[in-house]
Amino acid sequence: MAAIQGDYFIAINMGFENSAGAHKHQAVAVRVQADKSIFYKCSFDGYQDTLYAHTMRQFYRDCTISGTIDFIFGDAVTVFQNCTFVVRKPMQNQQCIVTAQGRKEKHQPSGIVIHGGSIVAEPGESKDHKNVKFDSKAYLARPWKNYSRTVFLQTYIGDLIEPEGYMPWQGPEGNTGMDTCYYAEFNNIGPGSNATKRVKWHGVKHLTEKSVGAFFPSKFFHGDDWIRFTKVPYSPGLTNFTKHKI
Repeated sequence: MAAIQGDYFIAINMGFENSAGAHKHQAVAVRVQADKSIFYKCSFDGYQDTLYAHTMRQFYRDCTISGTIDFIFGDAVTVFQNCTFVVRKPMQNQQCIVTAQGRKEKHQPSGIVIHGGSIVAEPGESKDHKNVKFDSKAYLARPWKNYSRTVFLQTYIGDLIEPEGYMPWQGPEGNTGMDTCYYAEFNNIGPGSNATKRVKWHGVKHLTEKSVGAFFPSKFFHGDDWIRFTKVPYSPGLTNFTKHKI
């Protein structure tokens, strides 16, 4: 596992992998707790708990992240722009969850914003190299902590995602976070983006063109000069991204 702690860390064209395999369960590839860190054209490969976005402000652009269960998790202030999220085949009887954000208090600034890019299944091994039917249940998020917050904007969502979209966190005291989380989607596309059958939790919100602005990087990060200074590609608001293909 790589641990990144230095503020203003920048990685370009780097790969991070935990090769333990699905049978080893929780196996982090990288833990990031560096404030104002940037990852551009990087890959993060693993199964359960691939990318631990632990804390502070983090920006990911044109990256690829693969995994199975909660493979993006943590309590950082995190924005992913034009990234590809590859849901891999889990062990038998396992379900896949893309994100498990860990905000513990309502007024914490932390959360995960996925802006542009794609959520897709791992490529199959068929002769025509097309994806095989994903036969495990997959979800966008589950609330690791009570005030978990994740937002999906202008993202391609493949048909692997269950119509319910989200699943509860099953703890020793039963399901938690369903009414206190903050999950929202805005202008997504793809067969998995139809929100009409999403779970009816109080924590699942509806964003308007006005309210979505709170999740643009400049406001979400409380300033974006540290991104602009690097000249890494960056979109301050709604835009048309180049979709990643798998």
